[in-house]
Amino acid sequence: MQEAPEEPSAAIIRAWGRLIRAERTVVGRIEAELKSAGFPSLHWYDVLLELKRGPEGRLTPREIEEAVLFEQYNLSRLLDRMEKEGLVRRVPYPGDKRRQLVEITEEGKALQWRMWSVYGAAINRFISAKLTDKEAGQLSALLLKLIQE
Repeated sequence: MQEAPEEPSAAIIRAWGRLIRAERTVVGRIEAELKSAGFPSLHWYDVLLELKRGPEGRLTPREIEEAVLFEQYNLSRLLDRMEKEGLVRRVPYPGDKRRQLVEITEEGKALQWRMWSVYGAAINRFISAKLTDKEAGQLSALLLKLIQE
């Protein structure tokens, strides 16, 4: 008979719950700020920012998936919507007609810039106003421990 795994301590369970609630709460508040300003979701911002950072404003869909902060369950559909809005365009991959690159347009760069004014202010309101730089550094170091293999 297999032994039952050791139970996590009460402190660990409390930390787990607060981690999940904090992420959900802060992201929800930031999403609400963007929505009230008439902007699309953080998923759009996330994709636009990573494309802007990419070489020549281009990445493969796979590179986008690996770079973004938020899970993209259906990146293809999101890219379709963003392309329809004129924020990105798909271009052939040099030397491989079966692959494609996604490229940010000038309209996409402009939207990302406008969204940042609301997003950055929301980060200040919901995080900077509650944590000192020292506390943010400590939190960042602790969270890094959780995501390292």
